[in-house]
Amino acid sequence: MLKTVLRSSLCHRPGGDPAVLPPYRRLAPLSRIRAVAGFVLAATSVLMSSGAGFAQTIDENLWVTNGQVNAVVRDGGTIYIGGNFTRVGPATGGGAPLDAASGALPPSFPKVTGYVYALIPDGAGGWYLGGTFTAVGGFPRSNLAHLASDLSVSAWNPSANSFVGTLALSGSTVYAGGSFTSIGGQARNRIAALDATTGSATAWDPNASSTVRALAASGSTVYAGGEFTTIGAQARVCIAALDATTGSATAWNPNANGFIRALAVSGSTVHAGGDFTTIGGQARNRIAALDATSAAATAWDPNANSSVWALAVSGSTVYAGGEFTAIGVQARNYIAALDATTGAATAWNPSASPGGAVLAVAISGSTVYAGGQFTSIGGQARNRVAALDATTGVPTAWDPNANGRVFALAVSGSTIYAGGEFASVGGQTRNRIAALDATTGVPTAWDPNASATVSALAVSGSNVYAGGSFNVSIGGQARNFIAALDITTGAATGWNPNANGSVLALAVSGTSVYAGGSFTTIGGQTRNRIAALDATTGAATTWDPNTNGSVFALAVSGSSVYAGGGFTTIGGQARNRIAALDAATGAATTWDPNASSTVRALAVSGSTIYAGGGFTTIGGQTRNYIAALDATTGTATAWNPNANFDVRALAVSGSTVYAGGLFTTIDGQARNRIAALDATTASATAWDPNASGTVFALAVSGSSVYAGGIFASIGGFPQANIAAFGSPTVDVPTGSSGRPVPMRLENLPNPFRASTRITFALRTEARVTLEVFDLAGRAVATLLQNERSTAGFHLVEFRHPGLPNGLYLSRLQAGRDILTRKMLVLH
Repeated sequence: MLKTVLRSSLCHRPGGDPAVLPPYRRLAPLSRIRAVAGFVLAATSVLMSSGAGFAQTIDENLWVTNGQVNAVVRDGGTIYIGGNFTRVGPATGGGAPLDAASGALPPSFPKVTGYVYALIPDGAGGWYLGGTFTAVGGFPRSNLAHLASDLSVSAWNPSANSFVGTLALSGSTVYAGGSFTSIGGQARNRIAALDATTGSATAWDPNASSTVRALAASGSTVYAGGEFTTIGAQARVCIAALDATTGSATAWNPNANGFIRALAVSGSTVHAGGDFTTIGGQARNRIAALDATSAAATAWDPNANSSVWALAVSGSTVYAGGEFTAIGVQARNYIAALDATTGAATAWNPSASPGGAVLAVAISGSTVYAGGQFTSIGGQARNRVAALDATTGVPTAWDPNANGRVFALAVSGSTIYAGGEFASVGGQTRNRIAALDATTGVPTAWDPNASATVSALAVSGSNVYAGGSFNVSIGGQARNFIAALDITTGAATGWNPNANGSVLALAVSGTSVYAGGSFTTIGGQTRNRIAALDATTGAATTWDPNTNGSVFALAVSGSSVYAGGGFTTIGGQARNRIAALDAATGAATTWDPNASSTVRALAVSGSTIYAGGGFTTIGGQTRNYIAALDATTGTATAWNPNANFDVRALAVSGSTVYAGGLFTTIDGQARNRIAALDATTASATAWDPNASGTVFALAVSGSSVYAGGIFASIGGFPQANIAAFGSPTVDVPTGSSGRPVPMRLENLPNPFRASTRITFALRTEARVTLEVFDLAGRAVATLLQNERSTAGFHLVEFRHPGLPNGLYLSRLQAGRDILTRKMLVLH
């Protein structure tokens, strides 16, 4: 199971102080697997759940969002989500191979868990990737990886210990630069040469004093640029030429006074871009051409008015991308074509959108590919990646639409590989509310198009109720903060309570829709932050608890409505942040847990009320951020997971309590922002999706668990902001004979390319572990871990398109019995 900055530099910006930068400094602000037969199991994404009684795996087919998810509800075959997103699309992670003709993604490819900042083709149809990532295609890969021509993840694994931001290939050597201090099994400071076959670091060791951001290999020389002041055993400020054999700095010394971000070699000229204002002995603003022999700046002087991030040379033209708005004596917004002789800007002028810096440029034939943070270029809407006609600058129809910044582009054959800080490429516009098909993972046509954030959802009958901060429109109608949407069309119904402030919590019981939030009027009445609305008319009922602080959570059980929030009075009584209200009168009952701080999540299971929030005492006991309360007395039970930070979401399924929030430990175990807890003992189960950011919403439907929030990865995969986990085991009937079957294990097809069905049979009920190993004994996947399985036949589909060719072993342990079978992967 996979569990899921650069240093201060002495290389100055002109006239400025030493800068401390992240991997790329911030630019200007940027205004299922499901329990049904026939699913596909991604081998390395299996997550174990001892408490829930079944293994779980992430659904890689579920589309992701480009912003926070606050609410998740499943109804039948549809998953409804609400939040602050504007687009949903297929999960790609930070790297995407795109068809050069259509811009489409291939049917399957290894997803990068993290960001890709550097890309080069391997010369054989594959790719080397560098960045800040932890896995590729489910395989552990620390900041460096190689994809073969079939997009499988190769065994090449240099494992850099920090950011890799630039790569260059020369023969059988891959040069890498970044902020790492170890790579390829050796100590190497920020620059290294790696064997292109084994990934081992060679003896070449220039030992840069600070980050290396640009590399170019030419013959017996490797040019390096960045933030360093020493490299190759010499004082070299931000730029150097290194002997490709020894690693020593040559006499070539342009001595820039600011960061170098891009290098391109053409014949006897080295083109440099960055933040400098002098280089090669001349005043040159952020872009220059240097003589490859003398290091002197040539007369070529485009004079950019801001940073140059990308360079590419094609014949007599130098293409530049960056943050500039003037270059080559012309107004050019972020991208330009420069005459390689004169430095003047040509008439080619795609002009990216304001603030839309161009961070990557690649050329293929008559097409210039651009990547960055733009949302339009060449007069066309293009989100962060585009193809431009090299003659006219007009965008072609190619429009992959990345949902985050693109930092790297490389071309090989009919594929354009894009890398960056995105989570998805392609997809559809969905403003703050969407419906996803639970089987395919893609959005349905249902599109209410909310004008602002959706914070709460509830489904009842033919309606989807939505609450949030939208006060312009939703479902095609003017609706203030709350609406009922037709479950089929997404149109707003006539139900219109018209709140005057945000609705943050919803619950439906019978003919009443309960709403909580920050409003003071709703349903045509004065109602302070909590109300019951007639499900038919939208009018506020007489139920009026009248609280003095915001309500963040609601739950209904029997004759009680439970409320959590920031209030100190509600239902006519002093109640600190949590209360039980009579469903008929709105009066606070005697139930009074008295939380010390805000309650943000509630869940009811039988005679227990689970609460999560920012409190440290509740129910008369010390309870850190999560507690179980007796539904009769309000006292805290002995159940005490003891989280180390806020709990924002709760869901209960059988004997398991799921918790999400900001915590990183719970029950004394490392659990990043999501956990499954035994409902009896409070112990954290082995289920550990390891979310990279806050989890704000949880829902359980059958054997599926849904999580929403503001994370980039979860379950070891790049699944941004919304994820689904489900059971991978499908029972197969044993037939009508009723006779015992012998224990057995097999897989078909065998050999296989990307997927195979592993079937096993048990004589009696047993706890089962099913694993896949390579011939070195290394675990490739754990499909089942100590799972209780019934007598008879069982089926698990094993899919891993990134698995290299070779022989593997499936191993089944049932009690004390063990079976092993050979599996052959042939692409």
